[in-house]
Amino acid sequence: MRIAYLFTSFPVATETFLQREIRAMRRRAGVEIELWSLWRGAAEWEGMPVRRYPFHRVLPVIFGKLPLWAWRRPGLLRRVWGAYMGESSPSLLNIGENLLGLGFALDTADHFRRNPPDLFHAVWGTMPAAAAWLLHELTGVPFSMGAHAYDIFRDGGDWTLREKLARAALVHTTTGNARARLLELGAPPARTRLIRRGLEPLPAWTGERPPRPPAAPLRVLSIGRLVPKKGFLRQMRIYRALRDAGIAFEARIVGDGPLEAELRRLAATLGIAGNVTFAGRLKFSEIPAQHRWADVFAFTGVVADDGDRDGLPNVIPEAFAYGTPVVTTPVAGTTEAVVDGVTGQVVALENVAGWVAALRRARDDAAFVRRTRLAARRWVEENFDARRNADALADALANALAAPLPTPTVLPSKGQG
Repeated sequence: MRIAYLFTSFPVATETFLQREIRAMRRRAGVEIELWSLWRGAAEWEGMPVRRYPFHRVLPVIFGKLPLWAWRRPGLLRRVWGAYMGESSPSLLNIGENLLGLGFALDTADHFRRNPPDLFHAVWGTMPAAAAWLLHELTGVPFSMGAHAYDIFRDGGDWTLREKLARAALVHTTTGNARARLLELGAPPARTRLIRRGLEPLPAWTGERPPRPPAAPLRVLSIGRLVPKKGFLRQMRIYRALRDAGIAFEARIVGDGPLEAELRRLAATLGIAGNVTFAGRLKFSEIPAQHRWADVFAFTGVVADDGDRDGLPNVIPEAFAYGTPVVTTPVAGTTEAVVDGVTGQVVALENVAGWVAALRRARDDAAFVRRTRLAARRWVEENFDARRNADALADALANALAAPLPTPTVLPSKGQG
């Protein structure tokens, strides 16, 4: 089975979960992977060529090749055009993503007609899925797609997500929360699969960690891009409340992003700048040392003003795998892994006193921490093994190829049902 994997950009430092998926997929017998990056990306990754699309070609392609394809397949292009015109575009960014995907498809369709893969797989439901959908229509090669929190929720969801869901041979998502929303949008249940990401290999861990010195400050770790949906601005308020409660602590935030300057100013204003370290972006190979340092992992995700949110952020299963106790907000798919009192602690972000109590418990209640740590590690072993989950995805893709292609259906617009 030869799969043309379509990415927005590949590789991306913050998308290590996709790199793990590719590593696991390429080890599977009978699967051949082609990597396509539609927006910049690298020329090579771990010995594999990455085919980078020269995105500056999009406008010349749309104005140059669109008339040719309109002459070749007038009914098809009218149908695709009608699908886009029948929906309100959620944002200028999403318009650009879809136009680039459509331009890529128009530009490469002849190449793929001469050298067809068995399947186009779009890892996201925006730009890559726009490309895969039109390539399917132009070449007859089936396509599958990922549909995740960004595709489903930001600005109300991708421009033509409903149309893509109706035509995909398989829809892959990684949380039950996202799958439920996709079904609401009309995705066929039999073709909409929940298959999680994963770690590969899982870090070795015996179930025990060295006891923390009783008088040592509580060490709190967070990892994520410094963007609104991660809730770091509210996290600063939690740290101020910890200080006011007389709890000695050190917080370390790993990641970079547009909110860094504002976060530093807020930490200074709240009088906690000496307690909070902004470590910047680190290589994935440096993350294990951060977990060895930490007493607890804090995830303060929120639903951003534009609707964007995390599904089940990979940093939570990663903390589970390293044996770092987790305290999280109950946003989107987090509670599919973090069951309050079982595999960690769940506290609403606005409940600052609850966060102080949860972090205090992570410091003081050794028996509780050990019990939840062991349960969390079991969850990872059962649900977040990259090789096992990549095998499940490969099986699902193979089964999708064996099934009849979906019959195009007319789905209700966003304003209906």
